[in-house]
Amino acid sequence: MANGVDFESLVACHYQSLYQFAFSLTREEADACDLTQQTFCIWAAKGHQLRDESKVKTWLFTTLHREFLGARRKQVRFPHVELEQVAAELPAVAPAPLNQLDTAQVLAALEQLDEIYRAPVALFYLQDYSYLEIAGILEVPIGTVKSRLARGLDRLHQLLTGDTAANPPSRQSDL
Repeated sequence: MANGVDFESLVACHYQSLYQFAFSLTREEADACDLTQQTFCIWAAKGHQLRDESKVKTWLFTTLHREFLGARRKQVRFPHVELEQVAAELPAVAPAPLNQLDTAQVLAALEQLDEIYRAPVALFYLQDYSYLEIAGILEVPIGTVKSRLARGLDRLHQLLTGDTAANPPSRQSDL
């Protein structure tokens, strides 16, 4: 192992004292086990960097303490809360209008698209063709397929949401 220290003998020698230290910090058996195991995992990955074998115990305890502090900082920043406890505090979010659409509405809107956009959109989303396959079917460059898909989706979005803030797509650049 790293620096001539056998991993199994290292664990056998230091596990109990590391676990006791971890338990004194966490006050939870499972958390202490996890913290101790994490410390040995870090040793397995980085222990070879330690130059002085006499400082193995210090290194392990320091690493365990740093891991504990890091986990504690994370817990403070992102506390675990049961959803039932805070359900009243959650905002009521109405589903987006697009989530309420049915297939018939989408197909009706698709029929309103210009043919130049309808074909690539239908081939890509309804028939699962790749850009390259669509380019071959429509006999246009792959860049044109990508452009028509993007513009067709923008126009489809406008039709479905009634949002006309965006300019309608220009067919000039697709020809």
